[in-house]
Amino acid sequence: MRGLYFEEFEVGRVYKHPFTRTVTEMDNVMFTSLTMNLQPLHLDEEFAKNTVHGRRVFNSLFTLALIGAFHVPELTMGTTLGNLGYDEVKFPHPVFHGDTLRAETTILDKRESRSRTDSGIVWFEHRGYNQDDVLVCMCRRVGLMLKKPVDADNSEGEA
Repeated sequence: MRGLYFEEFEVGRVYKHPFTRTVTEMDNVMFTSLTMNLQPLHLDEEFAKNTVHGRRVFNSLFTLALIGAFHVPELTMGTTLGNLGYDEVKFPHPVFHGDTLRAETTILDKRESRSRTDSGIVWFEHRGYNQDDVLVCMCRRVGLMLKKPVDADNSEGEA
């Protein structure tokens, strides 16, 4: 399985990724602890009961990482050279333990690299939704993507 080469990305195309993931208390506590985020909103149920949410809120950086990963098998597996940056990140609705998340990606734009002949630049918008189809995360990012190798046409169908 491989992702798409630069030439295969179509501006405006929307990909509804087939994967879903139910996020758990363990995910939240482990990620929050591993990243040394001491925010009681993520770790302390008694503290969180007295917030506007009434319970612990999932660590938003875990949400961003998960939503940003749903596209990998379909779009960038083995064909990306890396992220160039995030232009915008929003969390319009909190994520809670037990929510099931899914993602969609829109190809916003693309252009050839000005400094590399083997790659191009693609602008992505990733959107994450919970089980009720409520938008929980949106990010726009820029990635450096490999161009199709010259010999790829000859080798893809070979066994």
